[in-house]
Amino acid sequence: MTGICEDRTIIVSGAGGGLGRSYALALGEAGANVVVNDINEATASETVAAIEASGGRACIDSHDITDHEDAGHIVQAAIQTYGDVHGVVNNAGVCRDRMFASLNPEDWDTVMAVHLKGHYCIANHAVRYWRQRSKDGVKVDARIINTSSGAGLLGSIGQSNYSAAKGGILTLTLVQAAELARYGITANALAPQARTGMTEDVFAEMMKVPEDDSFDCYHPDNVAPMVVWLASAESAHVSGQCFEIFGGKLSVAEGWHTGPEVDKNARWQTGELGDVVDKLLGSSRQAQSVYGS
Repeated sequence: MTGICEDRTIIVSGAGGGLGRSYALALGEAGANVVVNDINEATASETVAAIEASGGRACIDSHDITDHEDAGHIVQAAIQTYGDVHGVVNNAGVCRDRMFASLNPEDWDTVMAVHLKGHYCIANHAVRYWRQRSKDGVKVDARIINTSSGAGLLGSIGQSNYSAAKGGILTLTLVQAAELARYGITANALAPQARTGMTEDVFAEMMKVPEDDSFDCYHPDNVAPMVVWLASAESAHVSGQCFEIFGGKLSVAEGWHTGPEVDKNARWQTGELGDVVDKLLGSSRQAQSVYGS
């Protein structure tokens, strides 16, 4: 039986463990050529070995996703090894949790570099390749799969840097989808809840493996089928969306909308705005609470 991603080449960042490993293994089982990117060569090699042991095709890459030039080598390695590249799964992440008043510049810059800049670097090189292919008359059917979070959708106490980066990724996804459709490229985001290296310590009790045979809703394998589907040709009609996944739950996030409006048809006076704002807030849909609040 031919897999849903047969002969499609997909780059997965942070694929040495956690969600990235689950994605890479599932993509390999679905017939994809998987470029396993991780700064930890040992764990990346383990992922490659597991894919190959199951009859799949994979190669290791340890270039730095936060360096634009280095990230270009990831894309070139995919093309040189497999002849083409069809998708980028931006998964690699890191946490430097602090309350905002205690957050130092290094905590901020590290999280922004790995999450937000990392999402830019690989995808930018891939998009330049796909755009040129499209201009050359080649039919492109390419995928950008970004990783956001509930923290990016709602905010999270103690994670202002992480929340800001993940929120930025959501907006980046919207712009990518709008700009790149003409070249045959889709862009979507995931907001997964799962047990990973970033969550297993902070949420160890909540996310522990069930002691009985009940469904392990925090297992990263639960998210992988959606990644495989988004990477496949079947998802070509879906772009600019964020899907939340937790266990067996799948939902599509609803973004910001222009809500209730009052038009004075003239400049507002400062003294008028208090009552107007209260009325607007009273008739608008209230946002979900920030995590931890």
